Amino acid sequence: MTETAYDTVIRNGTVVTAGGRFKADVAISGGRVAALGHGLAPGRSEIDASDRLVMPGGVDTHCHIEQLSGAGLMNADTFETATRSAAFGGTTTTVSFAAQHPGMRISKVLADYAQLAERGALTDHAYHMIVADTSGENLDDVARLIEAGHRSIKIFTTYDKVRLDDLSILNVLDVARAHGAMVCFHAENDGLIRWATARLLDAGKSEPKYHAASHPRLAELEALERVCRFAEATGQPVMLFHVSTKEGIAIVRAARARGVPVFAETCPHYLFMTQDVLDRPGREAASVMCSPPQRLAEDQDALWQALALGDLQLVTSDHAPYRMDETGKFANGAAAPFNRIANGLPGLELRLPLMFDAMVHGDRLGAEKFVELTSTAPARIFGLANKGHLSPGADADIAIWDPAVRRVFGDNDLHDNVGYNPFAGREVTGWPTTVLSRGEVIVEDGAILARPGRGQRVEMQKSAAMMAREPVV
Repeated sequence: MTETAYDTVIRNGTVVTAGGRFKADVAISGGRVAALGHGLAPGRSEIDASDRLVMPGGVDTHCHIEQLSGAGLMNADTFETATRSAAFGGTTTTVSFAAQHPGMRISKVLADYAQLAERGALTDHAYHMIVADTSGENLDDVARLIEAGHRSIKIFTTYDKVRLDDLSILNVLDVARAHGAMVCFHAENDGLIRWATARLLDAGKSEPKYHAASHPRLAELEALERVCRFAEATGQPVMLFHVSTKEGIAIVRAARARGVPVFAETCPHYLFMTQDVLDRPGREAASVMCSPPQRLAEDQDALWQALALGDLQLVTSDHAPYRMDETGKFANGAAAPFNRIANGLPGLELRLPLMFDAMVHGDRLGAEKFVELTSTAPARIFGLANKGHLSPGADADIAIWDPAVRRVFGDNDLHDNVGYNPFAGREVTGWPTTVLSRGEVIVEDGAILARPGRGQRVEMQKSAAMMAREPVV
């Protein structure tokens, strides 16, 4: 009788990493990748991946889960429903937001948020700290939390309940520089948004379709430029979330060319939607409202080029789930003006299938670049050392893709708690049919096998991307 050497062996598949693709079996022991090669010893369980692509599980470093928004509204998903949806879409690690509002102690915010994850998460996770109040002991708390492995901070330059002024931003950058962290930004100019919104409402233009006009391109550009200059002045690395415009990319490219430690991402709703998606009857446009809003076809072309050139390093979901009812989008009434409608759309389950269809099936940038943008780079930048790759010793977070599966999205076919699919009617080719987290099969044959609370917090290590540079001033 042959003695088993491994817990699980995935056989006959094509392994795809950020560095290449090759035929190999993957052996798993103790929740980690033990070996890759041919002729590996048997496992206690075996998975046949013939005609399949074996890839690292997705790492989504921008998702809102069980979080109080900047408008003071709790979003629709719990950790259980959000990570269930993520798993069905091939994502095995999430980084979501512990959201401080003014008057809250950031250490308590994060402790309370961690308890929610411990009870509900099916997959592994880490947190960004949203810092909205730097008074009292909060900056000292931030320093201690960074040292405890929470090495990512989120700052807003808009929204009443969470935005920071410039001096407070610079103080946070100083703390991050001293202790080793990434500082992420929602960068839009608050004054320009308020000004544009007031002019639209005064003209009687209050329907959801006018949301895009209320967030002018210049609002993104001014804030991106300002944040890049702050990074230049302090030498502190920053991550610019959801870049949506060709001019925004030019700002990022110019800053990086000057040696400024700037990283940036975009999202599927900017790559696959344009602002005309808001031109829908009645209140339907509320379902696809997000900030920044979707832009123009020429911006999409620029975003794809920036991904190819490395000006943008990540594609994340910005999953922001609100139901189309009084608990979510219409919390302020069914006739609320656009500026009183919750922003955001679901994306955790959609991100990887949309990108796979475009990049692997459509061969836009290829399978290796798909893995880099959606798994390897986010893990590397945010210090999730054992995630996002299939090297021996890495966590066995694996998505096995059938590249031939075709699926047409339905009106309400996602596994979150949002109740609609913003990409309903769109066909994609390729789907993760089997998903493993730390060697445990959590999705198989269209069923979730994981239990709530099995997910573990992942400590962020100080990554090369977090290393400060010499300040200009």
